[in-house]
Amino acid sequence: MGGLSLQKRVAAQLLKVGVTKVWMDPSHREEIKNAITKADLRKAISHGYIKKRKEKLKFPEETKRKKKTAGNRKGKKHSRYSKKRKWINTIRPLRRMLKELKDNEKINQQMYRQTYRLLKGGTFRSRAHLKLYLEQKGVKV
Repeated sequence: MGGLSLQKRVAAQLLKVGVTKVWMDPSHREEIKNAITKADLRKAISHGYIKKRKEKLKFPEETKRKKKTAGNRKGKKHSRYSKKRKWINTIRPLRRMLKELKDNEKINQQMYRQTYRLLKGGTFRSRAHLKLYLEQKGVKV
């Protein structure tokens, strides 16, 4: 599409994309060529003669991963991954494990309550840590 570089550049400004992301309908080439003002190009865009090209992501997961790497992080550690979210991700599996042990009658109600309170206080870092504590207390896990 030679001879439309001016139109393409102005259309890119209007569409807020780069010049390479502007698509022009080949069947309406003459109308686009005659559009020399921004108003003319806006009209061509509204008619659908000029469009924004969709961005193609080959590997969206990889793009997301690259955005999360060290050089791209902005903000403090806990503004990206809050302390509350960290707590939730720690406590839920621990409570689930404790409930399973109680349901399978491996621990009694008293032991359950006591351990639950310890969980709530943040005593255990992980399921393995809880398992170690229970084994020291004589519970077969």
